Amino acid sequence: MQALKSIELSDPVLWIRLFGPGLLALGAVCLLHALTARKRLLPPGLAIPWRRMLSFLLVGAFFWLAVFSPLGLLGLRVEHLPQKIQGPELFLLHGLMALTVGGWFLLGFARLAPARRVMVAPAGEAAALEPAADPDGVPVAVEPLGFAPEPSLGQKFAAQLGLAAPSVWREMGLGLLLGVAAWLVALGAILIVALVLYRVVGEGALPKEVPEVVPMIAGLPVLLRLLVSLSAGFFEELFFRGFLQPRMGILLSTVLFALGHLSYGQPFLLVGVTILSLILGAIVKWRQNIWPAVMAHAVFDAVQLLVIVPFALRNLPHG
Repeated sequence: MQALKSIELSDPVLWIRLFGPGLLALGAVCLLHALTARKRLLPPGLAIPWRRMLSFLLVGAFFWLAVFSPLGLLGLRVEHLPQKIQGPELFLLHGLMALTVGGWFLLGFARLAPARRVMVAPAGEAAALEPAADPDGVPVAVEPLGFAPEPSLGQKFAAQLGLAAPSVWREMGLGLLLGVAAWLVALGAILIVALVLYRVVGEGALPKEVPEVVPMIAGLPVLLRLLVSLSAGFFEELFFRGFLQPRMGILLSTVLFALGHLSYGQPFLLVGVTILSLILGAIVKWRQNIWPAVMAHAVFDAVQLLVIVPFALRNLPHG
């Protein structure tokens, strides 16, 4: 009760912290929908109002919880952090990403009505047929004889989210090399920014403590840290590069990716995160699938969790 009395409800900063992330999430999901429609990538199921509304709520909730909520905590010192991170907590965010992307896809492409009725005609007569509409009001395509059958739901999922590739193993092998290069580039960018800040602002601008979450991660078993790296590589790339990038572009997806990492409690590290995201975005645009970025991201995180974090813990002060 004493804590409630200490809150100034008239403080505008308090209201911004409370409602700002939600408004930003609403704006982001509206922008995502508008850009997706503009690029003609809007799934047919989202033409149905109730499906579209559910997709807004699903993606907007994720934006709010995982991307914009950390903005409301900037400048605040979080007390009483847990002394130990449990295994399931490490994968909770990745599970939410999978749920968001999977739910959006099913709302956009899964058929909840009776099976699709397709009109079939000889190839020469196909143009004369008018598309009909199914019970949901979604147009039914005309498929002349000799055309390939409609892709399965799994094939559509792979195509929509950048998982389709001629050779997944070859793409991941390329990503292994690119991951090492991306780590070197990101490290170089961090060192350059640190040098510039030191010269312009002084030593006080540089971080002097390891974030409190680092000792917890460093204490995890090696296998668990490796699994976290692989999980982050796949699910974060699936969401930010497979789902967001084709619809919002590299720059906007990078901004959201960086904001999603504010919860680490060390804004200086966002330099490396941003550089990494731009590199991964360029790789996906070049290869037209996310598998090289998945492996490159996993390699980057594995180096951080297995090498850099233990080194920082041994050589830098922490609370």
